[in-house]
Amino acid sequence: MSRSAGRVELPTKPCAVCGRTITWRRKWERDWDGVRYCSDACRRRARSETGRDVDAALEASLERLLDARPSSSSVCPSEAARVVAGELGMLGDDGEGWRDLMEPVRAAARRLVVAGRAQITQRGVVVDPDTAKGPIRVRRPR
Repeated sequence: MSRSAGRVELPTKPCAVCGRTITWRRKWERDWDGVRYCSDACRRRARSETGRDVDAALEASLERLLDARPSSSSVCPSEAARVVAGELGMLGDDGEGWRDLMEPVRAAARRLVVAGRAQITQRGVVVDPDTAKGPIRVRRPR
């Protein structure tokens, strides 16, 4: 008999900041509706006005880049990071300031996936945003 036999599927929901999947835990039994964030880092980022502004700018940048391309094309998250870093003056002398935005832009892409406005792919194949490691691309749903 396999280990998963008889297991119950637990409820899940996306993190409001990064879009990762939050799975129900017994300690949240009384307040499951109030659980919004997957970690303390996401909770701090949600409370930070700067974090919210950067996240909104990254989502908007991804949307603009996707709208500017044919529906069969995809964009690299680094393109959105470069655009936003340039807009916010984060590039610095070496022009590498956009690298600090790579994890936030991946989170923005996950939020777009949760909203049904994008898909994350690797080598042209749609992947689960929670488990994708390495280079990804973002495209419109097909």
